[in-house]
Amino acid sequence: MKVGIKAGDVMTRTFVSVSPNTTAAECAKEMIQKKVGSLIVGEKQKLVGILTEGDIIKAIAKMRDLTKIKAHEIMTKKVVTLSPSDDIYDALLKMKQKKIRWLPVTVQGRVIGMITVKDIVVIEPELYDMVAEFTPIKEEQKKLKMIELRKKKKALEMGEVWVKEGECQECEAYGVLYNKGGMLICEDCKDLLE
Repeated sequence: MKVGIKAGDVMTRTFVSVSPNTTAAECAKEMIQKKVGSLIVGEKQKLVGILTEGDIIKAIAKMRDLTKIKAHEIMTKKVVTLSPSDDIYDALLKMKQKKIRWLPVTVQGRVIGMITVKDIVVIEPELYDMVAEFTPIKEEQKKLKMIELRKKKKALEMGEVWVKEGECQECEAYGVLYNKGGMLICEDCKDLLE
């Protein structure tokens, strides 16, 4: 089921890369600072691996000192890649088969971009069901809950009384709860319903 949208049209061109000799600690800091879940590991503009937040967590779980481990020691060396002309449906199939959330887009072994599940679903929302079974997309789940809240807005009473602290019956966040129409909801959900 090709959708006619190419990976090269959807990919993020500003990916984050590190050298194979970068320490795992430096890689973790880079991920946090750049707000990414994976790093391209490259040498002389060639892809040699990919380092994910999962790789870092596995190293921590094995009680390894991240300041003494190099990226090339814990990275994935057999990287699944795409070409810019691949259809995004095919990209999603590769992600589903390999149980991964991002793929480097390469031309002759040189990374030119990165494509994620989120990039694909934003462009082609109909593919969300295919994605939902192998990776949670929290942003999408939160959006769906917010839509449900707006639908319930008319059903709630206008009176508001602070009740106690606890877990919101809508978004499950912990905090001060308000009684709106018999439901105990947090301030954020209360504001959405007004």
